[in-house]
Amino acid sequence: MRIGVIGTGRIGTVRANTLSRHREVGSLILTDADPARAQALAHRLGETAAPGVDEIFTWGVDAVVITTATSAHAELIGRAARSGLPVFCEKPIALDLPGTLQALAEVEAAGTILQMGFQRRFDAGYAGAREAVRSGRLGRLHTVRALTSDEAPPAAAWLPLSGGLFRDTLIHDFDVLRWVTGREVVDVYATGSDAGPTMFREADDVDTGAAVLTLDDGTLATATATRLNGAGYDVRMELAGELDQIVVGLDDRTPIASTEPTGPPAADKPWTGFLERFGPAYEAELCAFVELVLGERPNPCDGREALQALRIAEACELSRRAHRPVALAEIPGRARTATETG
Repeated sequence: MRIGVIGTGRIGTVRANTLSRHREVGSLILTDADPARAQALAHRLGETAAPGVDEIFTWGVDAVVITTATSAHAELIGRAARSGLPVFCEKPIALDLPGTLQALAEVEAAGTILQMGFQRRFDAGYAGAREAVRSGRLGRLHTVRALTSDEAPPAAAWLPLSGGLFRDTLIHDFDVLRWVTGREVVDVYATGSDAGPTMFREADDVDTGAAVLTLDDGTLATATATRLNGAGYDVRMELAGELDQIVVGLDDRTPIASTEPTGPPAADKPWTGFLERFGPAYEAELCAFVELVLGERPNPCDGREALQALRIAEACELSRRAHRPVALAEIPGRARTATETG
């Protein structure tokens, strides 16, 4: 199998390394807006660099992996669909609903494959939580608490391109909330704070956000995020039911300290970022894409799943700005239930 990788920045380098080692992948063609960067990575991996995106589609590949800036995702997804090529794309499809729906329409018209990169679906902790919920171990689920906390903020120049905290960061929590519980979000109430560094206010974004979400069975969920968690990178999900409660992301590297005399000690080596924390999950989801292209498994996260996560993020952003509850029914986009997707 020959795969084209478009984008060789930080995440693109990770993806190319994984694919280069995969037994079913014979070769890669790498390209980037910075040709020298693609050439350097290709040299390290013993692969081929292309001078531009056009060559990915003319030199002959069996599938495409898109790891570019978000602004290019939708156009590249559409181009691959028109070329009849399976695609793996980092989230999101686009930073708005019209762009997302247009790309999905092209994929559906072409009848091609689109797998989206929501790596938490491949994390052992979240998979264990899903099994606990689906097996009935927790009884009736009544409360879910999800959080994502970055150790340090991103570059100021990147913030205006990110889509904001709810679309860029909390969208992972929204996706995995649906995947773990098998339920849909029906309404949200969200707020945010820009009291931190001025770059967030200048980007019309917030550095910290919180949302209360009601699921379609009455379960209440909270989702919080911050860009300013100096203790380390912290991603957790707590699920409480009438019979039991569990937590994802609590281990000897969780950057949290107990104030109890007999509580566990603070982590000696706290997580520093998402690539470290979710390294095995990133590798597993790309291996799943190869299996999907080979026809050996169903799509674990198609474009409609990404659309649903974006709709929740859009509802939260609208709620934050309007200071009111927002029903998901207010957000355009045909919904497909989590039950339909297994």
